[in-house]
Amino acid sequence: MKTKTYLLAGLPVLLAGATPACAQEATPQDMASEAQSSEIVVTAQRRPENIRDVPIAVSVLDGTKVSAIASGGADILSLAGRVPSLYVESSNGRYAPRLYIRGLGNVDFDFNASQPVSVVLDDVVLENVYLKGFPLFDLDSVEVLKGPQGTLFGRNTPAGVLKMDTRRPGNTAEGRAEVTVGELGTIRGEMGVTIPASSTLSFRFAGLANHRNNWVDNGYTNTSFNRAGHDLGGFDDLAGRIHAQWKPDDRLSVLLTLQARDYRGTGTLNRANVLTTGSNKLNDRYDRTRVYYDGGRNNPQTQHTKSEALHIDYDLGGATLTGIVSAYQGGSSGRGDIDGGVLGTTPGSGTIPFNSETGTLSSDLDQQTYELRLASNGEGRFGWQVGAFYWHESFNLVSATWNGTGGIDPTIISTLDQTSDSWSVFGQLRYDVTDRLRLTGGARWTRDKRDLVAERTKGAYFIDTRSVRDGQPSWDASALYRLSPQASLFARVARGYRGPSIQGRIATSNVLTTANSETITSYEAGIKAATGDRRFTANLTGYLYEIEDPQFTAIGGQGNFNQLINARRGKGRGIEFEATANPLPGLQFNGGVSYNFTRIADASLLVAPCGAACTVRDAIVLVDGKRRAAINGNPFPQAPRWLFNLSASYTHALGNGSKLYAQTDWVGQADFNLFLYDATEFHVGTNYEGGVRFGWRSPSDKTDAFVFARNVTDRSNVIGAIDFNNLTAFVNEPRVIGAGVAFRF
Repeated sequence: MKTKTYLLAGLPVLLAGATPACAQEATPQDMASEAQSSEIVVTAQRRPENIRDVPIAVSVLDGTKVSAIASGGADILSLAGRVPSLYVESSNGRYAPRLYIRGLGNVDFDFNASQPVSVVLDDVVLENVYLKGFPLFDLDSVEVLKGPQGTLFGRNTPAGVLKMDTRRPGNTAEGRAEVTVGELGTIRGEMGVTIPASSTLSFRFAGLANHRNNWVDNGYTNTSFNRAGHDLGGFDDLAGRIHAQWKPDDRLSVLLTLQARDYRGTGTLNRANVLTTGSNKLNDRYDRTRVYYDGGRNNPQTQHTKSEALHIDYDLGGATLTGIVSAYQGGSSGRGDIDGGVLGTTPGSGTIPFNSETGTLSSDLDQQTYELRLASNGEGRFGWQVGAFYWHESFNLVSATWNGTGGIDPTIISTLDQTSDSWSVFGQLRYDVTDRLRLTGGARWTRDKRDLVAERTKGAYFIDTRSVRDGQPSWDASALYRLSPQASLFARVARGYRGPSIQGRIATSNVLTTANSETITSYEAGIKAATGDRRFTANLTGYLYEIEDPQFTAIGGQGNFNQLINARRGKGRGIEFEATANPLPGLQFNGGVSYNFTRIADASLLVAPCGAACTVRDAIVLVDGKRRAAINGNPFPQAPRWLFNLSASYTHALGNGSKLYAQTDWVGQADFNLFLYDATEFHVGTNYEGGVRFGWRSPSDKTDAFVFARNVTDRSNVIGAIDFNNLTAFVNEPRVIGAGVAFRF
């Protein structure tokens, strides 16, 4: 195995961030004062609250930390494991992430797939995976809300919500900018500037430019598209955002947001036969800097999206009326050598029994959301909010399959036209029984419908349609008891719902499948505590849940397709712990760990196991002469049993008021299956990565110059696999060393 020491900018940059709280002060008294002013405020219940007053499990990454994580060129996948119970992965490159909370997600790699984790950006739900990969820049905070959140947030939230809020314009001119450069030609620039135009109107302009050179060679030279050099791995990602905020008086606030993204790069690099039968370790065929592709045109991807949103708040006195209208549009295309190798038997990629090359000729998305909400004002003993929500999506996907080696014209073309609608009404009540005891309850009724027309227009003609409908309630009830101003206990029971789904990968099969709605009942309880000086904080949560009719996707197995299935039940339980500590002047620790146990409960559920020479550890059942794996008792796929993160930072004040600092971070996942069935080769033991950063800050903290190394040990982690053709896998991003400078003004 050949591995260079300077490769692609890695997934994690660092949890500690560029400006760790309480790490810059010279005395314990100043540290305590700083800590007391750094209370964490969240909007997990659609209103600002101290995190210890929120009766749900919620973790927070502030915008500075998120920028630091992404500064080496990383995307949303870098958030995996950054807080307990959150995992992110993708087999679609940088624009279609799949998110998991407490082990619950969806491994389906198609763009029309339904996901049980919602991403909410500036109060707008991003339902399609295609939108969830929007770059992370100029963020104020990221909140991870765990467990069902369907009462207040959009649709399809039985697992939880990733809630992201961008920086809004204020009344004073200010800004920030950061530029990093690194190996592999990595350049990343991020900026955000607030410009007040008058006493009532202000703007914020934010942008991102992210670039990397191609750094991976295609070792198969008998193609028209191979340039016998660095052919793959690069990207150009440009994104921008404009906020315009108008506040003519104390009652009315109007925020208009315009966003756009243009991305061009390389898709996921499948690597053929880098796993060996009987082992889940990468073998000597694996080489970070080289692949062997006879198809896929070197796996190109493009995507462009744009959006418009209008957010209006009007204070009626006793209550505030909020209206949010948004529209997202986008298109993409891409192509890939799915088998990851060369047809036949070659030294570079081993044996490939049949060629698999697929791609998206075009995909067009239109999403619209409308929300109207009325919420009580003030901090009285009684509070409430009610609202209505509507979501619409139109999605057209034209996909293709090439059967010839490196062929230009597709052999098969198929078209999916999917339209989806969701209506809901919701409400929540909060009552402070005493100064210490708060009770909260909420409910939502949701009605979903989805229609799909699938047509194969080239190849053996095929057409079919499916329609699904359902309406379900979601609800929650919680209690929070304040033991003291620094500690609180909470307990919550919630019912969540995910609407019915349709799947049809008819470029490689004649099958359309549907899945019934899934419902989840979740129970959790925990404690949130801090010392009086806020120098030490800790949150501990225990939970369990049961899902009726959980939706799963059986991917691969006997071919390159997806099929939806419902199990009878799914179960999960776990513990989450996170803490911060500032034990000495200038020294800070942050960390978290979660144990997430999941289990499929369906004695009759069978799926097709790997078509390659893998070692299936499930019982095998013959159905019409075909091998099927019994998966009762297996964990959910891509659900790490253990997630952990740890970061540390130390800041030393110099005599002139400037500061030197050192930071390190580590994140990892352990013990999970990549597929529904259990196979030795597709079970991940332990993945981990670490990063370091050393820097200098000016006396005013307005300038920060630093050097960094991401994935500092250059560890190769298997994060996904292809199972229908050969023992193909794809891995995390490698080590990169770089430098950067950040400014505040």
